[in-house]
Amino acid sequence: MTRLIIQIPCLNEAETIAQTIAELPRAIDGIDQIEILIIDDGSTDETVAVAKAAGAHHIVSNGVNRGLAQSFTRGIDAALRLGADIIVNTDGDNQYKGEDVAALVRPILDNRADIVVGDRQTATIDHFSPTKKALQKLGSQFVSNLANAEVADAVSGFRAFSRDAALGLTVRSSFSYTTETIIQAGRRRLRISSVPIRTNKVDRPSRLFRSIPHFLVRTGRTMLRAYAMFEPLRIFAGLGILLMLAGSVPVLRFLIHFFAGDGSGMIQSLIIGGVLMLMGAISAMFALIADLVAYNRQLLELTLERVRKIEYAMEADKTAARKRFPAQKIRDELSALKSRVGG
Repeated sequence: MTRLIIQIPCLNEAETIAQTIAELPRAIDGIDQIEILIIDDGSTDETVAVAKAAGAHHIVSNGVNRGLAQSFTRGIDAALRLGADIIVNTDGDNQYKGEDVAALVRPILDNRADIVVGDRQTATIDHFSPTKKALQKLGSQFVSNLANAEVADAVSGFRAFSRDAALGLTVRSSFSYTTETIIQAGRRRLRISSVPIRTNKVDRPSRLFRSIPHFLVRTGRTMLRAYAMFEPLRIFAGLGILLMLAGSVPVLRFLIHFFAGDGSGMIQSLIIGGVLMLMGAISAMFALIADLVAYNRQLLELTLERVRKIEYAMEADKTAARKRFPAQKIRDELSALKSRVGG
C-alpha cells in the first residue's frame, strides 16, 4: 500500500488553510492512501481549528514560532513516523494549485526521481516583477551548479520526496529548507526532477523575509554553508591557491630588485608577499582538515539514516501490534483468563 502524506507548515493561515486543504486531491492513481499533516508554527489565530474542520488528519504543534526550516523538518519527521511512502510539502497560503500534487508525485511513482520540485515557471507569472524573475532564474542556475543537478525553480516550496530521500535529509538552516535540501540531494547523487505547476496569486507580503536584499543575504549564506559541508577541499584549497598567487607577485617584485642590486627598499613587498603566501599555506592545510571533517560528517549522516530506518520500523511494528491486539481486547482476555484460573 502506497501512502502519501501532504504536509503544510502554517503560521496564522486561518484565512487560507481551508481553501488550501479543499483543493488537495483525495485520490491519485497509484496512491492508496492520502493524509494531510499540519505543522502549526506557533499560530495565534484559529489556524489549527480551521484546518481540523477542513479535514486535516494530523496536527504537529511547535508551541512557539520556530521558523519555516524547523517546521519543515518536524513535518518530515512526523510524516516518516506515520509511515509515509511519499511526502509532499506545500504552503498554507494557497500559493500552489493543489490539483498539481498528482503531477508532482508521478515521477516518484514511476521510479524516475527521488525528489520532485514544482516549477512555477516564474517568467510567465504576471504579478512577478522583472527583477524578481531575473533573480529567480539566476539563483536557480547558481543552486543547480552547486548541486550538480538541473533545477528550474530552486526556491519553490511545492515539492515531493520519496521515503528514502526524506530519510537522508538533515536541514541545519534556521531560515529556509529549499536551497539546502537541493544541494544536499544533488551532492548525494539523488535523482531530482522538475515538473511545471500552476500558482494562485498571494496578496499578503511574505512572512519569511522582510525584503529582497534580506532574502538574498540569508539564502546566500545558507547555500554557501550547505556547499561547504560537501566541498570544503575545493573552497579552502582554492582560497589558499589564490592567496599564494597573490603573495607571489610582491615576492617576485622583491627578488627582481634584489638581484638587480636594489632590494633594500623593497622589504615591504617581501613582508606583504610572505604574509599572503603564509595565509595561503594555512588555508590549504585547513582544507585538508575540513575535508576529513566533511567525510566524517557523511559517515555520521549515513549512521543517522540507518538509525532512523530502524526507529521508524520499530514504531510501525508497535502500531501494527496495537491494531491487531487492542488494549481493551487484551484486558478482556486477561479478565477471562483470571476468571478461569480463579474458577
